[in-house]
Amino acid sequence: MKEKELPRDSKSCRSATIDTLLAILYEKSCETEEHSKRLGEYCHAIGQRLGLSSREMDEIALLALLHDIGKVGIHVNILQKPGALTPGEWDEMKEHPKIGSRIARSIPELNAISDLILSHHERWDGKGYPRGLKGEEIPLSCRILAVADSFDAMINDRVYRKAMEKEEAIQEIESNAGTQFDPRIADIFVEIMKDTGMESL
Repeated sequence: MKEKELPRDSKSCRSATIDTLLAILYEKSCETEEHSKRLGEYCHAIGQRLGLSSREMDEIALLALLHDIGKVGIHVNILQKPGALTPGEWDEMKEHPKIGSRIARSIPELNAISDLILSHHERWDGKGYPRGLKGEEIPLSCRILAVADSFDAMINDRVYRKAMEKEEAIQEIESNAGTQFDPRIADIFVEIMKDTGMESL
């Protein structure tokens, strides 16, 4: 008699799926495992200050890992271009939230963050993409990630520019509070960085 198959461990399945997606992303783009780890730490610190629930903290941790997964569908020459993107290349780059959202929707274990991936490049002032969401129309997790991701991008070298000093990056966060960033989240992040002396969290 054939043995009854054991139910698949959904957590193990999700972990394997995430690992595979991230391996593809890291190989193709300039995103790194260290970047994802730092984002997770920044987002966790902000989430703690906001008193987020454990479910919300898990959600934002997953978003920090997979927000840019749609870049697997963008041409490598665009992802690794050392100079400024042409308007056509920029239009293609701006498709990555849609691509990432479709990938997440196709995987049951990632369904919950598909809308967050779609919304992670929206701006507080409504000038983001792809939907032009404004203010609190943007999911809270995305507003948190926007601050953390921008800060980490500024203080690390990119193919198209050198890293800023942390103090300069903090000034940029402060200057863009209320336009690019949720001002409350920006203020909390600046407080965290000043409390930690600009050291890694």
